[in-house]
Amino acid sequence: MENQIINNFSENFLKIEEEIGKMIIGQKDIVRSVLIAIIGGGNVLLEGLPGLGKTQLVKAIGKTLSLDFSRIQFTPDLMPADVTGTNIVTKDSSGKSVFEFKKGPIFSNIVLADEINRATPKTQSALLEAMQEKTVTVGNETFSLPKPFFVLATQNPVEQEGTYQLPEAQLDRFMFKLNVKYPSRDELLKIITLTTGNENEDINISVDGETILKMREVAKEVPIASPVYDYIIDIIMKCQPESDVSPEIVKKYVRYGSSPRGAQAVVNASRIMALINGRYNVSFDDVKAVLKPALRHRLYLNFEAFADGVTADDIIEEISKEVL
Repeated sequence: MENQIINNFSENFLKIEEEIGKMIIGQKDIVRSVLIAIIGGGNVLLEGLPGLGKTQLVKAIGKTLSLDFSRIQFTPDLMPADVTGTNIVTKDSSGKSVFEFKKGPIFSNIVLADEINRATPKTQSALLEAMQEKTVTVGNETFSLPKPFFVLATQNPVEQEGTYQLPEAQLDRFMFKLNVKYPSRDELLKIITLTTGNENEDINISVDGETILKMREVAKEVPIASPVYDYIIDIIMKCQPESDVSPEIVKKYVRYGSSPRGAQAVVNASRIMALINGRYNVSFDDVKAVLKPALRHRLYLNFEAFADGVTADDIIEEISKEVL
């Protein structure tokens, strides 16, 4: 029975990856991590330069999974109502004026929040409830978002003029933060060939939203042994600069460590990684594979870290070596 569950999960996952690969050249780790977050019920923050295929990736995922897709271009003048929707005055059948809620673009399965750091904190906060509770509250009414629901936000790491740094509370609501790298020479050639010619790859619908929800429930049942739980907890505790067990690199460079949501993200993602690798139990390697995307945005570094060129990935690498 377990073998059948593992095979079905792995087969569906690889089928989705294969279809998305028809439109996305390279970026295999990014595609896999985004899919893990969707199945895990989380959200993803993509950081990368313009033109690296972030929007194309979301469109490909939406088409492959037969899910509704909406794109919100975040700008300084964008208002919260432009994201969530607003009450408008309409006429009922008797001609009486009544308020009717007009849903915003957030009412979709997959929402691309493009250049999210260009909007004001007030507008960014419009996503908080949706990302965590999967609901939107307007006035006295609360509306449920469609299932599955997933936010993929992007930000440009270079051009910081006219941007607003994401609040820590919002960063913590992203399951993963992924760094999109520039393609290699061979990948660049394939991208140019694919996008400037007449040939278009047909994407087939591999699974639907209902299958994604079932895969999510399957992943929640994957057992985790006590030593693996201890390993995860040890890593999270060593991320705290005020902890007695944290290494010197953390005490020197980290202002605030990961929240409990970081531990939850690692647990959920490592269960999915185990199923992808054909196992119905979580190994230390599964945990290691998801540590950086799950924790890099949850470590808040001090000025000394930036001055010394130390990144969150460097610190996570040192912590993981010290724990085992």
